[in-house]
Amino acid sequence: MKHEGLTVFIVEDDQSVRDALGLLLGLQGYPVLLFAGAESLLEAYSPAWRGCLLIDIRMPGISGLELQRRLLDKGCTMPAIVMTGHGDVESAREAFRARAIDFLEKPVDHGRLLAAIDEAFAQQAAVRGAAAAQAQLGELMARLTPREAEVMKLVVAGRHNREIAELLGISARTIEVHKARLMAKLQVRSVPDLVRLCLSSSGGAGGLPGD
Repeated sequence: MKHEGLTVFIVEDDQSVRDALGLLLGLQGYPVLLFAGAESLLEAYSPAWRGCLLIDIRMPGISGLELQRRLLDKGCTMPAIVMTGHGDVESAREAFRARAIDFLEKPVDHGRLLAAIDEAFAQQAAVRGAAAAQAQLGELMARLTPREAEVMKLVVAGRHNREIAELLGISARTIEVHKARLMAKLQVRSVPDLVRLCLSSSGGAGGLPGD
């Protein structure tokens, strides 16, 4: 299923609207969970949740915007789609600052809603893919011996084999052996690929693993 593992968490105090949205999305094949207010969602919230939030901005008690802020404080990465029957520019700004991907006025346009959910799910899938790739990269890096990691850093820094050999007090031939082994462990075929891998492991900030 294209939505496997991803859920639309609907937070809407109006039961008729909540049920209608749940029915609409359910018929379209989206897994949904319904909440009558921000408090009930916060009580049930789990960091393991994946998908997107569909939030009414004006609710008794905790507002939709305050719910967004509290979820961000909890480290929630799910994007939000905000709904309102009283749209205004300032509320839209606040919603987008809290990582909303769309701001929909009621009655909600179904086509725009479905498009926003698909965008949100695509974002979540990308986040999950990046996290999985980072975890896999960490496992590969952990296979290196301390000497191989040392050689890798110098190779990525642009040092030639003879320079590395002098710095480490070993032969250039031994450097070649270390380089071949570390590249095999990291599943790369060339020095440019090794550089790209190391940059991705440090978030592209120019640092190297272990720096």
